[in-house]
Order: sequence, then structure tokens, then C-alpha cells
Amino acid sequence: MNFPYFLAQRIIFTGHRTFSKLIVRVTIGALALAISAIILSVAILKGFKTEIIEKQRGFFGDVIITKNDLNSSYENTPITLHKEDLLKIQEIPSVVSITPFATKAGIMNVKGEVEGVLLKGVDDTYNQQFLQKNIVRGDTLDFSTDPNTQLLISDYLANRLSLDVGDRFIMYFVQEPIRKRPFTIRGIYSTHSEELDKTYVIGSLDLIRRLNNLEDGDVGAYQIHLSSFDSLATATEQIDELLPIELNATNIVQQMPDIFNWLNMLDMNDNVIFVLMMLVAIINMVSSLLISILERSSLIGILKALGYANSGIRQVFLVGSMYLIGIGLLIGNLIAGALYLFQTQTHFFALDPSTYYIEYVPMSIVWYEVIGLNVAVAAIGLLALFIPAMLISRISPIKTIQFK
Repeated sequence: MNFPYFLAQRIIFTGHRTFSKLIVRVTIGALALAISAIILSVAILKGFKTEIIEKQRGFFGDVIITKNDLNSSYENTPITLHKEDLLKIQEIPSVVSITPFATKAGIMNVKGEVEGVLLKGVDDTYNQQFLQKNIVRGDTLDFSTDPNTQLLISDYLANRLSLDVGDRFIMYFVQEPIRKRPFTIRGIYSTHSEELDKTYVIGSLDLIRRLNNLEDGDVGAYQIHLSSFDSLATATEQIDELLPIELNATNIVQQMPDIFNWLNMLDMNDNVIFVLMMLVAIINMVSSLLISILERSSLIGILKALGYANSGIRQVFLVGSMYLIGIGLLIGNLIAGALYLFQTQTHFFALDPSTYYIEYVPMSIVWYEVIGLNVAVAAIGLLALFIPAMLISRISPIKTIQFK
């Protein structure tokens, strides 16, 4: 039988000292609290970042191809990509789809109320899955009928202008001469992103072509969806190399630096939580080990008198600490797992969507991240315990046995 293992088990589970038992429970509780807080903070931050990024990716795509000019208006300079160029881009492994679109500024006029919007025109190749997920009333555009009279508007605009699915209104397009077109509300969506919901309505690309007197192949830009957001930088460079000199490829991180800089700053919150929770756990583990050593100084003296080495005695207490760490991590993981499943299934903990762009606290984490966090906490805890364990070498067997 492994003597350090046997003795550590006896000290922890069958000892009769009330004070040290209380300290052990406090240590296990602190460690469980620390690991559960760390896991949940990582899950919440990752879930939050994923939700915000997916909203931007779903609406704008990952990479956008535009004219390489100084045009800063809402309406992009028309471009055309030949079929050969499109095929070359689609051959890039990370590219899932490439679809054309165009934008045009307009003014909605409803019962004397006016609202400036930006019409985003798409065609039947556009994947409306993102819009379908965010539709609150009605449906997505139906290209099998007449899409030029259909419009998707945000819930924000619908409430502001008292519109609902099936309602008709006139939109004016500022150009020379001013044009107006009747529209019927096909669906109402809500992304909970104030910038998107206040600004954009979704309609037909063919309508914008007619308004701007464009050719059938002319578009305002192309948006490209990638299989993985991690390949964004590499894919952007690969796409840009395939484009003619007059065209330019930019990704959503370059187009929206404020949003992504803000998301990157949130990583600091996880680091702060990790450091604070580890400090709490280490202080409790060190305190528990010191109290355990001091309470059993007579036992240490007897073991030394019998010829047991300091390293062996130190191993006894470190094995005991490993027990405590294992129990604390197990309880903490169970708590974090239960809260994770509860929130992902029920969305019980809500958020203000006008501030956080989402209605509930999102969570997302994978098993290898949980394992990595547990290993990191256990390793840091054990390393921190080596320092107080050195106290064992200073205990004199003569003095401890003398005052037994």
C-alpha cells in the first residue's frame, strides 16, 4: 500500500479535529466557487462574442467586394464580376457562398411620418437563413412572385411608424428626378442591434438596378460567407489577390473596428475573474495546508523520529491537498454544468437587448476548454502549495514530541 496515500486519506476523512474539518470544507467550497465562476465567465463571454459576431456575419457577410475608389456615400459604385472571377473565388476552400447586393437611400412616408432608411437589395441567390431566424412576424422575401414590391423592415421601424405585415406605404428615393415606389410589408425582423434595426430595410436587388438604370449584371457589392470566422484574415487576402485592380476585398473586422475592438477588450474581464478567483482559491488552500500542518505537528515529529524523510511527509500533505482540489473541482464543475444547461435550455437570465444586442445571457463552451481550465487551476494550486509545504522541514521532532 502507498503509505503517503493511506496516511493522507486517514488525515482528511477520518480525522477528529473539528477546526481543521471546518477549514477543509471552506477550502473545498472556495475552490468549487472559483472553478464554477471561471467556467461560467468563459462560457458567457464566448457566447456573447459569438452572438454579436454572428449577427454581423449574418447581415453583412464575412468579406465584402467593392469598387476601389473614394466613394463614401450609402450607394456603392456599381461593379461587375465575370463568371470566371466568381468561380475562382468559390474555389477557395473557406468560401461557402458569394452573393450580390446593392444599397440605396430612401425615405419611408407613412401617414405623415417620415423615416430615412437604407434599402439593401438582394436577389434569389441570397441565403435568407439569418433573416428567417430573426423574423418576428411575417416571412422572408418571396422571389417566386414579384419581389420588387416586397419589403422586410425591422421591429423598431414597425413600431415607430405603426406598420404591420401586409401594410402598404410609399418610399421616396432621393435622386434626380425623385422617384417613389409602393411597397408591401412582407416580414418584420429584429436583430436587437440598434444600428441595423434603425437603418436597414431589405428588398429586391432588381428594383435598385431599375432605379439606378443599371445593367442586369451590375451590383453594388458582393458579400462572401466563410465556413469559419477563424479563416477571415487569410481568406480576405486570398480573395483580394484574385480580384481585378479596380476592386477591393475588406472583411467585417476592418469595416467595423469599433465593435470588434470592444469585443476584444471584453477578454480582459475573463483574465481579471480568473486571477481573482485563483487568488481566493490559493489563499484558502494555503491556509488549509498550514493549519493542517500545525495541528499535526506532533504526528510530523513522530514520523521524523521514526526516520521518515521530510520529502515523504511533505508528500503526505500534498496528496491530501490533491484530494481537496479534486473534490472542489468536481463540485464546481457540477455547479457550472447545471447552470450552463439550465440557461441554454430556458434562457432564464435575461438582458436588455437595447444595451447588449441580445435578450438573454448567452453561453457557449466546449469540453476541451473546460478540461484546460480545470488542469490550469489544479496545476497553479499545487504549485502554490509547495511553498507552505516547505514548513515541514523546519519542524523539530524533539520539541513537538516533548510538548505532546
